[in-house]
Amino acid sequence: MNESRSTGKPFEISKWLIWEAFRRVKANKGAPGVDGVSIEQYEQKLENNLFKLWNRMSSGSYFPPPVKAVEIPKAGGRGVRVLGVPTVEDRVAQTAAAMVLEREVEPIFHPDSYGYRPKRSALDAVGTCRVRCWRSNWVIDLDIRAFFDSVDHDLMVKAVERHITEDTRWILLYVRRWLVAPLARDGGDLVARERGTPQGSAISPVLANLFMHYAFDTWLARHCPGVTFERYCDDAVIHCATREQAEHVRGALAVRLAQVGLELHPDKTRIVYCKDDDRRGKFEHTSFTFLGYTFRPRLAKNRHGKHFVSFLPAVSKDAIKAMGREIRSWHISRRSDKTLHDLARMFNSVIAGWINYYGRFYKSMLYPLLRRINEHLVRWACRKFKKLRRREQRARELLAGTARRQPWLFAHWKFGLKPDGWTMGAV
Repeated sequence: MNESRSTGKPFEISKWLIWEAFRRVKANKGAPGVDGVSIEQYEQKLENNLFKLWNRMSSGSYFPPPVKAVEIPKAGGRGVRVLGVPTVEDRVAQTAAAMVLEREVEPIFHPDSYGYRPKRSALDAVGTCRVRCWRSNWVIDLDIRAFFDSVDHDLMVKAVERHITEDTRWILLYVRRWLVAPLARDGGDLVARERGTPQGSAISPVLANLFMHYAFDTWLARHCPGVTFERYCDDAVIHCATREQAEHVRGALAVRLAQVGLELHPDKTRIVYCKDDDRRGKFEHTSFTFLGYTFRPRLAKNRHGKHFVSFLPAVSKDAIKAMGREIRSWHISRRSDKTLHDLARMFNSVIAGWINYYGRFYKSMLYPLLRRINEHLVRWACRKFKKLRRREQRARELLAGTARRQPWLFAHWKFGLKPDGWTMGAV
């Protein structure tokens, strides 16, 4: 698709932008939408497909198809979350708009907004939260009820409109259309949407950040300048010096969010005391979970080797349960047709991802989970080799020998969790 100016069309949209958007969609992979067309199928006539999309978007005649509704279980088994899966073509269109809109709004975002932003991550938010919990005695653990289902469309459009120029007015047109695109249920029923933006769409992250920038970030900075916070999309914690300050901020924030059509969950929004050796008060809540990490009093060691109690994050129980379920779903012991190297290739990327994320803070809490993988490998060896049937100790010794010779083979072996039971590294 050669680059040229779209004379005679209402909107000037770069053809390169559409190409780059497709490249990103392909890199992110993802399932087909309501039309059943996969990325590979869309790519068979790629140049023609992208030209048609560019032509319709440039002329203002592009209308997004319904979004496929997919239900996934929430962490801890607390109900389901509905994800919206757009078609491949619609993901390309949304990604193109998101790329341009992000360039416009990124400079104005608050430094303590971490979600879906370049050069920022959830681990950055957890690390900042850890330091601020040492400095402030109290935390407001926020839970916004059904954020993605509750966003007010008119307010969202107004937020986008503030950052639209003559050259980017096409984004506003398509944002309006994406917000009202219906959800397609399994049975084929179409559900109209008057509020909310579906999780899973390419443009939802930047829209959610923009909405929360005005609904939460700037309001909190202006009306409660004495507090600090970390926000990752709709998940946030606020640090306060006293309990009275925390109660005041929570009450004021509840009123503010109600003004923009959102609601603090009355049961899940809690005021938490950051208890440690220097803060020994007794209060109802002394722990909270943020981005898969549970913050609570934990044993730590100072630089002189002395143990003390500090308020620290570690992988949450819900995250451990979810990872445990995935490990069981691999059915490692049944894969007797695979070699050890095959198993490493199949699962290393997932294991490494867990280690890189949940091993950043208080990594020893991750050890029991990773040891389970070794136990599954032992059962695999017993099933694969006749001489090891019902001889688990012998199988463990053979795997330990392999781990000594090839410590890089499995990601958790490299991390220090070997089949011989020894663990390298400290908390």
